[in-house]
Amino acid sequence: MESGTRNPEPSRTLKIVLEYDGTNYVGWQRQADGVSIQGVLEDALAAFEGGAVTVFGAGRTDAGVHALGQVASVRTSTWHDGPTIQRALNAVLPDDIRILSIEDTHPEFHARFDAVSKTYEYRIVNAPYVSAFLHRYAWHVPGRLDVDAMRAGAAALVGTHDFAAFQSTGGEASTTERTITSLSLAFECADSGLGSDPNPGLGSDPSRRPLVLRVIGDGFLRHMVRSIAGTLVDVGLGRWPPTQVAEIVASRDRARAGRAAPPQGLFLVAVSYSRG
Repeated sequence: MESGTRNPEPSRTLKIVLEYDGTNYVGWQRQADGVSIQGVLEDALAAFEGGAVTVFGAGRTDAGVHALGQVASVRTSTWHDGPTIQRALNAVLPDDIRILSIEDTHPEFHARFDAVSKTYEYRIVNAPYVSAFLHRYAWHVPGRLDVDAMRAGAAALVGTHDFAAFQSTGGEASTTERTITSLSLAFECADSGLGSDPNPGLGSDPSRRPLVLRVIGDGFLRHMVRSIAGTLVDVGLGRWPPTQVAEIVASRDRARAGRAAPPQGLFLVAVSYSRG
């Protein structure tokens, strides 16, 4: 890629929306060992920019976690328009990372700190076996799940709460209080798909119809959505009554909640902003 005309200092802020299959990556954040989404994107942009750049992501997705609508921001000095940069990046990025859009935004826009809400989905295949086409994108739970009990337990999570019981060690949050505005559980329609339809045309075979936990909130702690998924699966398997979810929240004790569900079922679906 040829670099565009550059000013001495970065003069534009770009908002980048991208999707990726996180299977082969150590997560969003650049790390000393392993390949990260951030690192691959920064390297691709550096070739376009003609120098090093720093990209900020809205969510630090973990190893194996996917994104349908990750948002990133970057300060740049190139004057190429967004569609041109998008086409150039998609030409060099690996096939499991795709830029969906690039647009100019206000100079101080920050993909992480300006976000007002995020939407995540967690997919569970509740069947004797999981489809060969979904095993990298869902948690296989073969035991029969009582979805109504899971919904009853999930109701205790909606609203503003201290979610310390659902935070894994290593989190950097200054407070564990978060607001969940919506949490739903529904089986994916046979004619819908990943994102809005991951399995078009695959029929009603339960091995190909994930149970989707969809959660919207103002922010999430480390492994919070995966811990919620693991806790609700325990309720669905009859290990705990639905009423115990409220007790877990009140306890603020990580040891009281279920295990963090495996990463491959989690998707960052969308990030919302008041502006930008």
